[in-house]
Amino acid sequence: MSSSSPSNSNDSGKKNPLDAMGAFFSAQVNRRKLVSTQKLAMSERCTSCGDEFPGCAHRPADRKTWMAELGPDRLRVHQVVWPGTHDSATNKIGIPFITRPFAQCQSLSVYHQLALGCRLLDVRVQEERRVCHGVLATYSVDVVLDDVLRFLAETVSEVLVLEIRTEFGREDPPDFAKYLVERLGEHLIPQDEAVFGKTVAELLPRRVICVWKPRKSPAPGRGEPLWSSGYLRDNWIDTDLPETKYDSNLKFLGQQPPARDRRYLYRVENTVTPQADNPVVCVRPVTNRIRGYARSFIAEAFAKGLGDRLQVFSTDFIDGDFVDACAGVTKARVDGAA
Repeated sequence: MSSSSPSNSNDSGKKNPLDAMGAFFSAQVNRRKLVSTQKLAMSERCTSCGDEFPGCAHRPADRKTWMAELGPDRLRVHQVVWPGTHDSATNKIGIPFITRPFAQCQSLSVYHQLALGCRLLDVRVQEERRVCHGVLATYSVDVVLDDVLRFLAETVSEVLVLEIRTEFGREDPPDFAKYLVERLGEHLIPQDEAVFGKTVAELLPRRVICVWKPRKSPAPGRGEPLWSSGYLRDNWIDTDLPETKYDSNLKFLGQQPPARDRRYLYRVENTVTPQADNPVVCVRPVTNRIRGYARSFIAEAFAKGLGDRLQVFSTDFIDGDFVDACAGVTKARVDGAA
């Protein structure tokens, strides 16, 4: 009598659900191992390379006015390392403790980010003029603009970049360019490549470079109050692996010309983002895999001869030390030390 071995499929040719479940858990274990390996590699790498770079010891007397402290008549736009925030207006997105942890990238309001020293905001909107991140929406974009206007009223020579874009999968808000000009009018720096070579003093009293990135609406043109998407570029890779993102940031930064020769802003984002194939899907624990290595990234960029390429440096959950690092490199450039 012949014997048969157990089959991985049933008689109809369908896969055994237990096999599929086993493959899923195996993949999860391998992903967790890869994350752990990269976290360890980042820790060892950044310990060895240190965090010394031109201006690293600088601490602004008041982060709210750190640009003014460097001298509006000395500081040129291309010299600024702009401390930015990723998904800036998500402090109140979603339902607390339920959906918020999956989409919140900042815990501070836009005003408090600016007061802390942030100088570039990343705001995503949908057709109803509400801020959103993916499928979740939060307050009206009016809240963002009110915070920006409050900050401008309380300072004299701080310049900021406001990037507003229609979120992927959403429709452009109707007449949104006109709305932005009406709200920010007298503060807007018109689209002009000559701006990058000017000092802050030459721009005043205008202090906002507003980059509008619609999905279908016409893009702003030269001389208009708003700037088109080509003036704020990056090379985003969507990953939750910290060393993968860190190396990608260095690679693409190295492909850019020096900031003084560019007629656009180039952004590096010190962030990693949750992935659907990984069990950890809340933003904060994932982004913390890379968030603490901002100074190490700047140090390694200088060590590799890329320090003059740094321009926009963004993060989730911005803090004062991140701002100080960006302000320090900016000061070193103004002083001729970088």
